[in-house]
Amino acid sequence: MNLWAKKRPEDLQEASEHTQLRKSLRAVDLAALGIGSVVGTGIFVATGQGAHLAGPGVLLSFIIAAITAGLCALTYSELASMFPVAGSTYSYSYAAFGEVIAWIIGWDLMLEYLVSASAVASGWSTTFIGLLQNLGLKLPKALCLTPLAGGIVDLPAILITLLITWILYLGIRESSITNNIIVVIKVAVIVLFIVLGIRHVNLSNLTPFAPFGWKGIMAGAAIIFFAYIGFDAVSTAAEETINPKKDVPLGLMLCLAVVIVLYVGVAFVLTGLVPFKEIDVGNALPAALARIGIRWGGALVATGGIIGMISTLLITVYGQVRIFMVMARDGLLPEVFSKVHPKHRTPALCTWITGSLTALIAGFFPLGIIIELCNIGTLFAFILVSAGVIVLRHTQPQVERRFRTPLVPFTPLITIGFCLYLMASLPLLTWLRFSAWLGAGLLIYFAYGLRHSRMQKRYPSAR
Repeated sequence: MNLWAKKRPEDLQEASEHTQLRKSLRAVDLAALGIGSVVGTGIFVATGQGAHLAGPGVLLSFIIAAITAGLCALTYSELASMFPVAGSTYSYSYAAFGEVIAWIIGWDLMLEYLVSASAVASGWSTTFIGLLQNLGLKLPKALCLTPLAGGIVDLPAILITLLITWILYLGIRESSITNNIIVVIKVAVIVLFIVLGIRHVNLSNLTPFAPFGWKGIMAGAAIIFFAYIGFDAVSTAAEETINPKKDVPLGLMLCLAVVIVLYVGVAFVLTGLVPFKEIDVGNALPAALARIGIRWGGALVATGGIIGMISTLLITVYGQVRIFMVMARDGLLPEVFSKVHPKHRTPALCTWITGSLTALIAGFFPLGIIIELCNIGTLFAFILVSAGVIVLRHTQPQVERRFRTPLVPFTPLITIGFCLYLMASLPLLTWLRFSAWLGAGLLIYFAYGLRHSRMQKRYPSAR
């Protein structure tokens, strides 16, 4: 057995050319997928959480997180143009570092996507319940809160997750059309919040700008980074893209450009409208407009947020399903995860299993714990992608790169430094939970994955 067996470029090319998935996406669709995934719970919920940690300095937190995400997008773009297959970081790591590292990152991506999707569902539930309360409707506490928060189950989070799972089961084209419509709605709602709120900004709310110092700004950035998670889902769609080597990098860049402008605008208006200590974390944007008397605007933003988070959940669950599918195709997970439905051309059973797991996490775990776990898993994945660009420039220089990350190795090394700095700002308990997750993953790999790996059977002495 060779733990470091690597996928060769021809292996990845073969997977892309002989896929059973339907190729129907273009750059605009990919950008919309990215925006649909990124603009969601992060902007509606994590903004308020970051402001509590950083004060008005959350503006810098957003910019630091944006720089990190932008650097990561550059490295993703190069690898996606080299290997246009589903699987994202998992597939890239298989080519750059070998099977055991690919498994570790695949297991880590499970944490990222499952937990991220659960966080979105939980955030959606919080906003939905807040809107119902504003309309005079009150759901039983036992069916709105997780056990750790004093309830029995977060039922709205479970129901919305199962609805999204059904849409994904129907097919990628149907999912993409649904996402594109929702993206237009939620971008319009965010622009509306900025336009309505900017006239009422009180600059005195922005002082002191950094009440908790640089440490608070970085702690805010570590949480705010959750708001940028999801653009990597664009690369998981490479296998279903008509011209992936061109469209995936373009889709990534378009996505991040739109997102950064929206996020910085929202952070400025929110902290200018409301003193940071008084921001309603669970209902930040609608509550801010209601505070200045624009209740209709608050209700409209809340409604748009509820609709908008649906697309975030859709794309996040989609990314997780594709990761599961590719790992099963490689034999590291049971083969049933890779079976494609003959009519819908989607990994049907995998979709329902993933959706059910996401629903359970969202229904029984509080949002705060979910967000911290999601951030550390994502940052770890970004570190490996950045390192992969450096390694593959040396080990596979002959592979065509339609997009080349500028200033290698400096850009990837700076990206790694930013990611490590943000990871260091997360609580110790989050690190312990993450370590336990990786440890469990290694046990599963040696007990099942290594024995069933198709790579081990095909190239037992691969290097």
